[in-house]
Amino acid sequence: MYNLAQLQAHLEQHWQVQAERLSWSVGPTEKLDVAFRVLEFAPGAVHAMWIYSTLGMSLNRPNNAIEIHIFSNEQNRGLVELLAVIASYHRNDLPLGIHHTVNFGMPWQKASHCSFGYISLPYLDGEALEIFNFQKSQLHNLWLIPITKKERDYKIANGWDALEEAFEKGQLSYTSPQRRSCV
Repeated sequence: MYNLAQLQAHLEQHWQVQAERLSWSVGPTEKLDVAFRVLEFAPGAVHAMWIYSTLGMSLNRPNNAIEIHIFSNEQNRGLVELLAVIASYHRNDLPLGIHHTVNFGMPWQKASHCSFGYISLPYLDGEALEIFNFQKSQLHNLWLIPITKKERDYKIANGWDALEEAFEKGQLSYTSPQRRSCV
């Protein structure tokens, strides 16, 4: 099992911002590890946007140790709920991983067309953030990118690499709730 304090320190050191630990108490929270939290990072020197990251999503799940983070232009405590629901799905339904998509069940922010998420490598931060070593094992910090249904369907039909190419060509505005689809 990985140490949550060490993982939090890893994230804080990388993003150069002290996190606030938040919890979500509505819904089936008993399905999450009791230590699960969402970290909220205010804009700082590394990124001029809010960052929300799971902490303890994969506790006691050594075969698929991941945590995910999402960026936002504004402080949004609704993202705590979103990450808690995704963490519960990862723990209790199907394990999530790189290149998977998840259905948010609602727009990720204010009437956005993005109601799905795509789990990607953390391209903005690289391996320095992605890989957290513990007890001869590794945990991967992955990026949750809000996507449209059309982008999700495109990924299913054409593969994750085609979707990422479309993001590059379309100059994906990953923090804009009102962005247009890249496909």
